[in-house]
Amino acid sequence: MNKVDRYLQAGTRENTRRSYRAAVEHFEVTWGGFLPATGDSIVRYLADYADQHAISTLKQRLAALAQWHITQGFPDPTKTPAVRQMIKGIRTLHPAREKQAPPLLLQHLEQAVNWLEQEAQQAAERHDLTTVLRNRRDIALVLIGFWRGFRGDELSRLRVEHVQVDPGSGITFYLPHSKGDRQHLGTTFRTPALKKLCPVEAYSNWITSAGMAYGPVFRKLDRWGNLAEDGFNTNSLIPLLRRVFQRTGVPAQFYTSHSLRRGFATWASANGWDIKAIMNYVGWKDVKSALRYVDPAASFGELASNTLKEASALTTYTTGTLPAG
Repeated sequence: MNKVDRYLQAGTRENTRRSYRAAVEHFEVTWGGFLPATGDSIVRYLADYADQHAISTLKQRLAALAQWHITQGFPDPTKTPAVRQMIKGIRTLHPAREKQAPPLLLQHLEQAVNWLEQEAQQAAERHDLTTVLRNRRDIALVLIGFWRGFRGDELSRLRVEHVQVDPGSGITFYLPHSKGDRQHLGTTFRTPALKKLCPVEAYSNWITSAGMAYGPVFRKLDRWGNLAEDGFNTNSLIPLLRRVFQRTGVPAQFYTSHSLRRGFATWASANGWDIKAIMNYVGWKDVKSALRYVDPAASFGELASNTLKEASALTTYTTGTLPAG
């Protein structure tokens, strides 16, 4: 790979490159299309899959085909009036309700963490280091994911050398790049220490138990207690979280890594944070994106309004002025 190609490749996220390659392959190999394509062939391709795939999937494939044509120096066939009309027609004939992961309820978070803490303590008493490590990791994963509102890919890319802990005060996470950081300037996320369900304490317990000084924060653990060198793949987080919740007696079949993010956003909304405050804390730039994560129907009960009032410390630890919870 020459120097020019290396920089061009770095300008696109690896996940995007993989999905675009798969989309182009689907058009050529699975459907039997020819490249460069015409607007008419794109319309026929869409028609063949209109009732099989979500509109978001079809649009993602159009984006991949558009990029292929542009990078190869050909006219973009996905921008023709016929293709645009086809997309509009598919939306009309195949309306689809967007599927969203349910928000993790605060009582379920507390139930899971309490169970994992008890298991870790019992494992320590019988000198079962592997079980201690697994539970410490899982506690840190769910508490950081919830209170920081991280996406699965952000959790998987956290690195020990980019985390700073101020015991009893807070924790700072730095990500060199993230989905909302289009210029790759890096983003810093801060979260305060809490008196209960504390992400700072959970992180410190996990890192200390694992003896890690660098590398990915969250990693796989084999049956003998050996840590993998690489971090979790984003796709492996959903089955991991569901296993954690199942072990702790929490209804897990519908929860995903997005449930942590939606859980925090819904908790914050229920505790008086306005949408701008939530956006500033989590890092959303678009109001519509933020509103998708807030579930006004979810009730967090007295546990949210009474026992975790100390979480209002979030209002003073982040940039800007956030309302107390």
